[in-house]
Amino acid sequence: MEPDGSMPQAAGPEGSGAPRRARMAARALGASGFAGSGVGAFDLGRLRSEVGDGLRLCLRREIEERRLFPWLAVAFGGGILLAFAAEGPPSPWPALVLGIVSGGAAFAARARFGLSIALLGAAALLLGFAAALLRIEALRAPVLDRTLVAKVVGFVESIDQRASGGGRVVLRVVSIGTLKEGERPERVRLVVRSLAGLAPGQRVEGTARLLPPPEAARPGGYDFARDAYFRGIGAVGSASGALKPVAGEGADSSLRFAAAIDGARNALTERIAGAIGGQAGAVAAALVTGKRGLIEEATNDVLRAAGIYHVVSISGLHMVLAAGVFFWLTRALLALSPALALGWPIKKIAALVGMAGASAYCIFSGAEVATERSLVMILVMQGAILFDRPALSLRNLALSALVVLAREPEALLGPSFQMSYGAVAGLIALAEALRRWRRPAEPGDPLRRVGLWLGALVLGTIGTTLVATIATAPFGTFHFHALQPYALIGNAATLPLVSFAVMPAAVLGTLMLPFGLDRWVWIVMGWAVEGVLQLSAWVASFPSSTVLAPAFGTGALLLLALALLLATLPVSRLRLLALVPLLAGLLLAARAERPDVIAARDGSGAAIRGADGRLVLVGSVAAFTATQWLRADGDARDPKDPTLRRGVSCDRIGCTARLPDGRAVSHLTDRRGFAEDCRRAAVVVSRLPAPPGCAAAVILDRDRLAAQGATSLRTGPGGGFVMETARRPGETRPWLPRRPAPSRTAPSVPSEAAPSSATEDDAEP
Repeated sequence: MEPDGSMPQAAGPEGSGAPRRARMAARALGASGFAGSGVGAFDLGRLRSEVGDGLRLCLRREIEERRLFPWLAVAFGGGILLAFAAEGPPSPWPALVLGIVSGGAAFAARARFGLSIALLGAAALLLGFAAALLRIEALRAPVLDRTLVAKVVGFVESIDQRASGGGRVVLRVVSIGTLKEGERPERVRLVVRSLAGLAPGQRVEGTARLLPPPEAARPGGYDFARDAYFRGIGAVGSASGALKPVAGEGADSSLRFAAAIDGARNALTERIAGAIGGQAGAVAAALVTGKRGLIEEATNDVLRAAGIYHVVSISGLHMVLAAGVFFWLTRALLALSPALALGWPIKKIAALVGMAGASAYCIFSGAEVATERSLVMILVMQGAILFDRPALSLRNLALSALVVLAREPEALLGPSFQMSYGAVAGLIALAEALRRWRRPAEPGDPLRRVGLWLGALVLGTIGTTLVATIATAPFGTFHFHALQPYALIGNAATLPLVSFAVMPAAVLGTLMLPFGLDRWVWIVMGWAVEGVLQLSAWVASFPSSTVLAPAFGTGALLLLALALLLATLPVSRLRLLALVPLLAGLLLAARAERPDVIAARDGSGAAIRGADGRLVLVGSVAAFTATQWLRADGDARDPKDPTLRRGVSCDRIGCTARLPDGRAVSHLTDRRGFAEDCRRAAVVVSRLPAPPGCAAAVILDRDRLAAQGATSLRTGPGGGFVMETARRPGETRPWLPRRPAPSRTAPSVPSEAAPSSATEDDAEP
């Protein structure tokens, strides 16, 4: 420590010590008053000085290691979260202008390091806010606002077959009954009983029952309406009969391209499934084409219980393995020629082939959102090889996150983005730690070297699986309310098969397809997939292979996400700060309070906490909705379990159940019941409008639920109810049909809106 409180510089000529940016940061930090005055009986000044010196050393190292850049991606994501949390329809232009001005000011103030960094962070935050709002406006399209039975004419854009028969079809709409152009959704998704005669690109017509994309089934639950909006789907429903091809104007070029890709995917799916057979064929086809409709739910449950369901979703793992196979094969083949190996940059050539192969695989597999995100990450990382940069670095990961979020800001809200980037950040941090701890290889006999290699492979597989599991656990628990305690065993047992047998066979089979020599490759791939399924079933057979966890709020998730960022992004001892949000997030998640009443968004049914502390159902509750409620409550019962109706008293007018404190909750299906239940029930739920004189403490009738969506109540201090709603009061979003304001105000019920999360299914049935 120098007398002026600054850190000593390395000896030598100017510039031979820390880099210029580090010296600038040290001067900026030294001027911020971290050093103590040395005054006080209790050496408080010395303590402050030591803390300040430690912070300066840590921050200097972060700057020297160029670890501030990833925080720009964090700030950009923070702006996106603020945009989705903002009330009303804010304009993107003020944030965009201020973001550009802040970026320019940061460049102008680059000589003042601390100020420049603060301005860059503000610019990233503002630009993220603006990007989300611009994306919402760019996709603005009509959303159906009522249930409608009408004739639908449109072009088949994609087809998803189901193992149980039939499937789902996405139509690009030409006309819907008498709806005008400004009221007509651009796309609708229909459930059809039979796919016979249908092909992507066809112009078809049929009668369908359409309804608005369903909103969240509970406050904080999966909001399919929002996801459908960003997919361009403005209505969902079912065809009442067959969809019939009709003559008419042809599809445009973009639709023809999308239809050709989807048709090729469907054909290859049938080819692979037919060659292998059974569920091994269905899973193998999904691994290659991304079409998961042939996988039975029992198989999905086994894969989830084993913690390897991510294997059947084409995303990071598949893209990395596919790109890696292309990269390795190209480099190995080129290395066979000494002239090429010595005279050509074969590593860069292999990187280009890997990038091209990954891009082609992304397009062929349907270019789903998760696949596109993985492709961006791979292109950035393999592109770094072309410029002689380290491919696996947090800087590249942050750059890919910025590209993905600038293109699709809504991705930040979903589990796919959160889990994939969380896992990769953890794995890169682990790789960096291993590089620091790795010792130089010692010469030895070949057997010893092979043994060391195998040991490193086993430990690496276990270590990476453990890190990825820990990094993704907060997001998986938040969105799916489930933990797989044996995921480490499941991944360690199956991923070697997937990495060294299944995916190479998938690439080879695809390459052999044009020559008609692919069948034997699919059969070999089927053997490997069958092994994966058997290992998964073995892990799933363990007791408590799936543990449900009650839902917790976004506050706990944000704290846990911050803990992950602090544990992976810093390279200095600042990582220890992750313990603070980690402990706070775990405590907040553990203390999350469960609701006592959940009312369906249309008032058709409700879940009520009974005397035994478990939920019971009243009214007509769809299986999908009941499943959402039960899983969020940490309840593993099936929606058809008879105990879900135990303790409920019903007659022709409605049903009544009692809360643990004895108060009655009434669900009415007939207006005649209001006169009595408004007097004796604490809560009245109905899809009918309640009379103005209803004296119940909380009234959740048609008008109120139409305005605020699914609603939950929990008993608060003093016995009153605290209300949470899927919609904020007066909230307007492009994906939400306009609702009337509630006809009455609930008497003295605190209310708070809950933001949406996601679930594993992409829609309600």
